[in-house]
Amino acid sequence: MSLQGKTLFITGASRGIGLAIGLRAARDGANIAIAAKTDTPHPKLEGTIHTAAEAIERAGGKALPLVVDVRDEDAVKDALDQTAKRFGGVDIVVNNASAIALTNTANTEMKRFDLMHQINARGTFLVSKHAIPHLEKAGNPHILMLSPPLDMAEKWFAPHLAYTMAKFGMSLCVLGLAGELRSKGIAVNALWPRTTIATAAIQNLLGGDALMRASRRPEIMADAAHALFEKPARTFTGRFLIDDSFLAEQGVTDFSKYRVTAGVPLAPDFFVPDASEPPPGALD
Repeated sequence: MSLQGKTLFITGASRGIGLAIGLRAARDGANIAIAAKTDTPHPKLEGTIHTAAEAIERAGGKALPLVVDVRDEDAVKDALDQTAKRFGGVDIVVNNASAIALTNTANTEMKRFDLMHQINARGTFLVSKHAIPHLEKAGNPHILMLSPPLDMAEKWFAPHLAYTMAKFGMSLCVLGLAGELRSKGIAVNALWPRTTIATAAIQNLLGGDALMRASRRPEIMADAAHALFEKPARTFTGRFLIDDSFLAEQGVTDFSKYRVTAGVPLAPDFFVPDASEPPPGALD
C-alpha cells in the first residue's frame, strides 16, 4: 500500500521525528501540512516550517507550511481548515508536538508545568478534537500520538512527575479517543521508541553528543508510523506500539540501519515497560 494522495497534518513537523514522518510519507507522494511554531531560524534548533516544506517537496510530496501554536484553539482549527481546503481533506493527524523538562517537583516552575501540559496533553486533545470532522470524511483515517504506553510504574513518575503526567496525558487521549471514535472508523494509536532518538531534545537537553551516538535515527519512528498508517483504521486502533517491536511484526529484521553510530550500545528511552522485550537481535 501507499500513502500517495493522502493528506497528513503533523504538529511539530519542522524537525526531528515529525519531519521524518512527513518525509517518509512524501516519498509516496503524500500531502504534508507542517504545523509548527518555528517560522524563522532558531539559534539552537535546526529547521523551520519553510525548510521542512522544501525537504518535503524534494522528497516527492506536497507541503503546506503553517505557523501553529497548539495551545491556540483558533490557530489549530484554522490550520486544519486550511489543510482540508488546500488538499481536499485530512486523512492522518500526527500529534508530535511536545515539551519536556526533567525536573523533580521542587524544581519544577509552575510556568514550565503549565507549558508541558498545555502542549502535550491539552494540545493533543485540542488538535484531535478539531480534526474529527475532517477525519470522518476520510477513507482510512488515523490519529497517531507520539506518546508512551500507559505503564503506571512509580519509577516513571518519581524523577520528573510533571513531565510524566503531561506525556501520559497524551496517552490517555489515545485510550479515550480510540473507544470514542471506533464506531466512526477513526483509528487512534500511540507510537513510542524503545531507545533514545537522535533529535534536538537529546542533543540540547538530555545528553549531548554522547547520547546522540547511543541513539537511533528518527527514520525508525517514521517507518513504523508509515506501516501503521497502512493498517485498516476500523480494526487497528487503541494500540500502544513500541517502534522496533511493531516493525518486527511487519517483517523487519535488520535494525542496524537505524543506529547513529555502529557498535555503540543503544540508550533506553523512558517509559518502555519492563515486560516489553526487544525483537531478537534488534539491540545487537
